[in-house]
Amino acid sequence: MKIGLTGGIGSGKSEVARRLAAKGALVIDADLIAREVVEPGTPGLAEITATFGEAVLRPDGSLDREALGRIVFTDPGRLKALNAIVHPKVGARVAELQDAAPADAIVVYDVPLLAENDLAPMYDKVIVVDAEDTTRLTRLTTIRGMTPEDAEARIAAQATREARLAIADIVIDNNGPLSALDPQIAELWHELTDVAP
Repeated sequence: MKIGLTGGIGSGKSEVARRLAAKGALVIDADLIAREVVEPGTPGLAEITATFGEAVLRPDGSLDREALGRIVFTDPGRLKALNAIVHPKVGARVAELQDAAPADAIVVYDVPLLAENDLAPMYDKVIVVDAEDTTRLTRLTTIRGMTPEDAEARIAAQATREARLAIADIVIDNNGPLSALDPQIAELWHELTDVAP
């Protein structure tokens, strides 16, 4: 079974993915793969440097994600250019992992831009981790240390809550404390394993 998991930045999607992995799901994390394909020495990093310049590199030659973020999250054209470099490489790596998964696995694809890229039809079910924009903004500034301006730009660069909720088969409400996720994940896992082949 192929499950698409998404949620806006600061929604707690990664926490839900961790909890599903602990239950036995095979989680394929697009963000993690996106980091792998731009590590030093990769063609991905070379293309990014050629497109955005040396200013997006740290002194050790690794990608300065914050510097790149300041460029692309305020300019839709530059974001599109970055996605054109990274997305095909992520797609190829995801396909490799998918091919290696057991036939009876519940595979959860942790895809931040699932709604933005109209990927819902690729999955048997789409799970959206939902939190209000004000909650997400607070998490980004207090937990991740972003400035309010950077946090607002990141939120604005993604799909709206309404767009994500419109593609959801299942919604996980993560406006409260992390402990509130436990019963929701237990119920979700029961539902997934009950219908899995």
